[in-house]
Amino acid sequence: MSSGRAVLCVLLLLTGAQGFGILPGDSLNHLEITERAILDTAVQVCRALAQAEGTDFSFPSQPYTAKGVAVACGAPKSSKSFRRAITFITLMNIRVDIRHALNASFHFDEEMFVQGRKIITEGLVAIKASIKQENVEAARQKLGEICHPTQDFYSHSNWVELGKKVPNANLIRSDTSIGNIAEESRATCRNCDGDNCTNNILEDIIEGQILTSGYFGIVPLVSTKPKGKCSHGGAVDQTSTIEPIGGINKDSFGASHGHLHTAAANMAIAATSELLQDIREDAGDRPFLQMIGISKRSSKALCFVIDTTKSMSDDIEAVKTVTSSIIDSEVGTEDEPAAYILVRFNDPDVGPPVKTTDSTVFQTVINELSASGGGDEQEPSLSALKLALTSAPPNAEIFLFTDAAAKDKQLKSTATALIERTQSVVNFMITNSAALNRRRRRDDRQQNSRITASDVQLYRDLAQTSGGLAIEVTTSELPEAISIITESSSSSLVTLLQAARNPGKADNFTFMVDETVTDPIVYITGRSVTFTVISPTGESQQSGDTTGSVITATKSVGNFITLKLKKQVGRWEVKMVSADPYTLKVTGQSPIDFLFDFVEASQGPMGGFDVLDSRPRAGVNSSLLVSLTGSDTATLTEVALVDLLGSEEIKGVVETQGSGNFLVHFNRTPSVEFVVRVKGRNDSGTSRASEVFQRQFATTLRSSNLTITADSNSILTPGTPYTVPFSVMTNGIGGNFTIQATNSRSFDSTSPTSLILEAGKGANGTVTLSAPRTTPSGTDLTLTIEAVAPGGGDTNYIMLRISIINPLTDFTEPRCELIRLQSNCSENCSLSMWDLSVRVSDGADGTGVDRVSLKKGNGTFNTNLDAGNENITLVSYSASCCDADMALQVVDRVGNVGSCVYTNREGSQSAQSFSTKVKHNLLLCLSEVVLGLLLVTELGFR
Repeated sequence: MSSGRAVLCVLLLLTGAQGFGILPGDSLNHLEITERAILDTAVQVCRALAQAEGTDFSFPSQPYTAKGVAVACGAPKSSKSFRRAITFITLMNIRVDIRHALNASFHFDEEMFVQGRKIITEGLVAIKASIKQENVEAARQKLGEICHPTQDFYSHSNWVELGKKVPNANLIRSDTSIGNIAEESRATCRNCDGDNCTNNILEDIIEGQILTSGYFGIVPLVSTKPKGKCSHGGAVDQTSTIEPIGGINKDSFGASHGHLHTAAANMAIAATSELLQDIREDAGDRPFLQMIGISKRSSKALCFVIDTTKSMSDDIEAVKTVTSSIIDSEVGTEDEPAAYILVRFNDPDVGPPVKTTDSTVFQTVINELSASGGGDEQEPSLSALKLALTSAPPNAEIFLFTDAAAKDKQLKSTATALIERTQSVVNFMITNSAALNRRRRRDDRQQNSRITASDVQLYRDLAQTSGGLAIEVTTSELPEAISIITESSSSSLVTLLQAARNPGKADNFTFMVDETVTDPIVYITGRSVTFTVISPTGESQQSGDTTGSVITATKSVGNFITLKLKKQVGRWEVKMVSADPYTLKVTGQSPIDFLFDFVEASQGPMGGFDVLDSRPRAGVNSSLLVSLTGSDTATLTEVALVDLLGSEEIKGVVETQGSGNFLVHFNRTPSVEFVVRVKGRNDSGTSRASEVFQRQFATTLRSSNLTITADSNSILTPGTPYTVPFSVMTNGIGGNFTIQATNSRSFDSTSPTSLILEAGKGANGTVTLSAPRTTPSGTDLTLTIEAVAPGGGDTNYIMLRISIINPLTDFTEPRCELIRLQSNCSENCSLSMWDLSVRVSDGADGTGVDRVSLKKGNGTFNTNLDAGNENITLVSYSASCCDADMALQVVDRVGNVGSCVYTNREGSQSAQSFSTKVKHNLLLCLSEVVLGLLLVTELGFR
């Protein structure tokens, strides 16, 4: 390790004491191990899909990258969502070392093998259930958590020292023995010979193939271990000075058993790949790829939140018309939404949400909308928005249609928090506003406004936070407004500039268009706005000009103006003049974009950095982890926190971490609303030596003088009280702080409504909630805890994602029973056939067979339920005698996977058992993986 380099926020501990290290360097770390396994598995899945579909597949060049793999998978626009998924999974992996540093079970320390495997197998159940419910974010979170112990097993136990060449397949199975574990009274180690620990594990442990792992403790004079036991080792581990002295960890080349680091790390990569393959076999190839962020559809969900009160009848008809055109233009393309979501609201009813991936189903649901009831001046629009934000995956595109003010204005801070955390874009389509009625007395409704200027401002504020727009139009203008805002929708959309001025004033704005940007568009909202656009060549065009070479097309509807710009590389300028509030947004299409997370130094005993689940602290130093996407040759040159109103920008110190990651340090965080802007260079290999680019994050951020923390088990059992302890501290003025805890499923919960805080001190509380016993496994729950300072001038929140899992009793894979195998094969195999019949069941105590698929063989394959028992599936198969082998994969309803292999080869057994055949295949597969990884390492795959 290189101790002089900055600590990468996603990496473990300053010492590398509890995992595969934290710093980029010669030793492999958890980030690299996890990323390599995901990239390699993705390639294998995409190759299998291409073979099954009869299409060509070209392996990406080494070393694999998110961009290269996405292109090889035929989904180049998935590069950003794939990188986002990998980053999130690795962050959750490394968080284990921050949140569970001293819990031996999470690291397979202290011979906690049974407990460690339980964490892995229970996590697998949660992942598989979440994927079935299409809750991919929950699946990713849990995957990151269980990757950590899976990898630590090979660094902290003596599996490698026992001479094992392949991973322990029983780590991911709960119904088998994990191995012969050393008894607590059995000695396992001797003293190291000075700094040489290569021979400190006792011979009888090695010869008897006995599993052991090192003990670990950090408190001097208190940390201890049983007599004769191995220690973890390292400067932090206080047990390593107790006889037997030394350690056995392989976390880095400098560790006690560092001579085995490469073997342990490669074994960890292969084991992580095995874990991913198990998830894939249960989920299926397409859902698995979607879980890791690869899809030939857009990664974004399209969500409509619609007021269905009687006054909205004409608006609903307009939405029906426009929805059809949106779907028709995007179905079958890479811009087709990943999911479609509809949330209705009609006081007092809100929802439930309708969610589907089928565009035809969504169109049917939209066409069935009707308007009724209502009549109040206000409607529960923010309750509906909150439901949409918690039902949709992150980065959704949300459109809210209403002609009324929000009845639930008190939810503004909650909606703001959800927007910040999900980074979803919310566009408000507002009809019948007071401003419109003043300007258009002949509106087709001929009625008084239901929504005032102050009411509209609330929607503007939320739109601005999300990077969306608040568009005020008449009902007749609504279709045109929706069409304008959606026609440029794309999974490769990037923000070049975003700003707001309230109150309005004359101001100048600049942005960069680089070689990779296409279709640059300017969006303006506001009244009585004039503008001048100046191109990089100095040409200009004003808002009153109907002709010009700078703006290729202009559209104006309601308070909304769009300008399509001529593509010119360089620095552009927009001069705005208006006394009224206005917003300015510039977008384009480009593969190059960025992701980021705020991070902070861990307060735990081991140090390190952790990702913030809440707002950063105002006025003090802060750090960002920034990842570039869409280019393997781009680098960052500047990252700034920019005041949304343009009064200041704070530039950070950028430190390159490799693999497109950058750690950025700021001497303080703005106390007002701000956005993140990055600048960089892209060496594209064209005639230009390097191309300068600029991007801005769409979501507006806030800091706070409040600090709120919470942590809990991420799995909730229905019918059982679930508690979440939390704490709140203020660095500002003390007093009585309002506390609000809400959950996305509206489950019954209790929590304090207020806490008394003193300046610089904290107070604790607990949220207790319960899910109904009938809640299905895989249900995703978001818990948001907010703290509001006296007077409402400052707020902060923390958001926890919780998986709901019903207790399982079925841990056995389904089985096959051969009914008949008949063959009339001759010497000319092409002229003869063989066939078989198989009965598949999950046993008397099983949950039932979910699906049976043909994994090998080119014959005719059919399944149907047994007429006498619906828990039994009958399989028939026939094939040419030239195609002598077939294999079935069987998955039950809780994700247990079985396999059955049959052949008509003369002298061969007709069937092989699951355990023998699969173990053989896994050994072959994993041996190839390990060999490939070793070759890659030799080639410098860092």
